[in-house]
Amino acid sequence: MPADALALALAAAVLHAGWNVLLRGSDDVEARTAVVLGLSLLLFAPVAAATWSVSWSVVPYVAASAALEGAYFALLVVAYRRRELSVVYPVARGSAPLLVLLGTAVVLSRHVSAGAAGGVCLVAAGVVLVRGIRRGAEGVLVALAIGCAIAGYTLVDKDGLRHAAALPYLELVMAPVGLAAVPIVAARRGAQALRAELGLSALLAAAGSFGAYALVLAALRLAPAPEVAAVRETSVVLATLLAAVFLRERVGAERLAGAAAVAGGVALLALS
Repeated sequence: MPADALALALAAAVLHAGWNVLLRGSDDVEARTAVVLGLSLLLFAPVAAATWSVSWSVVPYVAASAALEGAYFALLVVAYRRRELSVVYPVARGSAPLLVLLGTAVVLSRHVSAGAAGGVCLVAAGVVLVRGIRRGAEGVLVALAIGCAIAGYTLVDKDGLRHAAALPYLELVMAPVGLAAVPIVAARRGAQALRAELGLSALLAAAGSFGAYALVLAALRLAPAPEVAAVRETSVVLATLLAAVFLRERVGAERLAGAAAVAGGVALLALS
């Protein structure tokens, strides 16, 4: 893997883990999520306009992906209100590619390689360690639901990106999500709740959410997709470490080992 592609993929992992920490670190996750969505649309609208290349055939993909993205962010709010990031993030990010693999294997009857099977086992073991063997499924179910949403929009976007350039496509997908989230939160909570979240943390999270995607796209121009995907999944370990440092979550050796196992399993899935 070229050094510049590696740097871009690692930077994408850092940004993705970082914006999730900034989201979870707010006392009002719902309001910050709405603000981040709104700001990200404003920040990247000029870039999307400058690179505009969209076919009308993209409409059904945009509609389906927007619905799944809306579910993703709604579930993220629910999860981050009550659960620790060091549990939710590894399970959600790790289960998504696993679900994509299982879905394509079942629906398309594709053969699952030994490497992919090993990756599935590693992810499963990692999820158990992240949650804690004696703590049951608390926090895991909502994280798996988030993983389902990620898997869903990943499969939709894979085909949708054939009909539009990447950044305009993402802007179109996120527009209805952001344009719905901001007025809904304002109506439920009042505009003051949104104003209270306007600040550097929300701006950085907004830039990180779109920026991580842009960096992945840049890396994909320089290296094969499986290699980029494998490196990017280091975000699972990074997010767990950042949760311990900045959110003061109790991340012991068991949970950190679980996050590493999830990241390793996803890397095996990507490279198989």
